[in-house]
Amino acid sequence: MAALETGAESRERLVMSQGWSPLWNAGWLIASHAVAAMLAVVLGLVQLLGPKGSQAHRALGWLWVALMLWTAGGSLWIHTMRAFGPFSAIHALSLIVLATTPLAALHGRAGRVARHRTGMIMLYLLALLLAGLFTLAPGRVMHRVVFGAG
Repeated sequence: MAALETGAESRERLVMSQGWSPLWNAGWLIASHAVAAMLAVVLGLVQLLGPKGSQAHRALGWLWVALMLWTAGGSLWIHTMRAFGPFSAIHALSLIVLATTPLAALHGRAGRVARHRTGMIMLYLLALLLAGLFTLAPGRVMHRVVFGAG
């Protein structure tokens, strides 16, 4: 029966059979990096859309900070893309995230709400969503998770 499949049916079967396995097979560092980033995307959206200033917002915010620091810190040891020796532009972004995430959180704690809001929104949009889109490029692990092999 496999010989009767169209290209689209064959591709759909491949995607369905692969699922999350490319991520789990990529090693614990890449897998934990990706899981932390995906959790940060969801939690960040909850934080951006939910009520501000509550104890829950503060607690979830510190959890988000931890996820961001794990994501950025872990990426410094991932060298699948190399432009400058073992490093790429994403490593520079990781250093920026490691510096600005706690700073943006501390702005909130100090009552500098406008700086806190701006910092967190920029981190969410640029460090998570925009950088996350690049993980969908062909050849990347998340491309194989979402679109299958090839």
